[in-house]
Amino acid sequence: MGLEYLHTMVRVKDLDESIAFYKMLGLEERRRSENEKGRFTLVFLCPPGQDDGRADIELTYNWDGDDGLPSDSRHFGHLAYRVDDIYATCQALMDNGVTINRPPRDGHMAFVRSPDNISIELLQAGDAKPAQEPWASMENTGHW
Repeated sequence: MGLEYLHTMVRVKDLDESIAFYKMLGLEERRRSENEKGRFTLVFLCPPGQDDGRADIELTYNWDGDDGLPSDSRHFGHLAYRVDDIYATCQALMDNGVTINRPPRDGHMAFVRSPDNISIELLQAGDAKPAQEPWASMENTGHW
């Protein structure tokens, strides 16, 4: 029996806000389905050129809210994405109001959180970039 990674699912409270966040990271909407009977929407996003379904994040939006569902997202861990320029990516996110919880002080790794409090790890492609301000001396904010 083979095993193949398919996607990571996260529940979102505001579908438009969450899609906008993941698009800021560079993901593209690959497909969407609405389920009238189950009263939910699924939106699959992926990095450009990786639309074969093996690098998807599935955003699940329950039309009637999630108030009755358990709140155990801290057991989820995080999503991780490789980026071409960690400094430029973090700056673009900050410019759009996203808090950099763990700045890329080492030129290699940063963490942010989505509007739904999902931890996102950003990793520099290739070798770490040389330390640079304001990142090198920026403190952590919150947790990731």
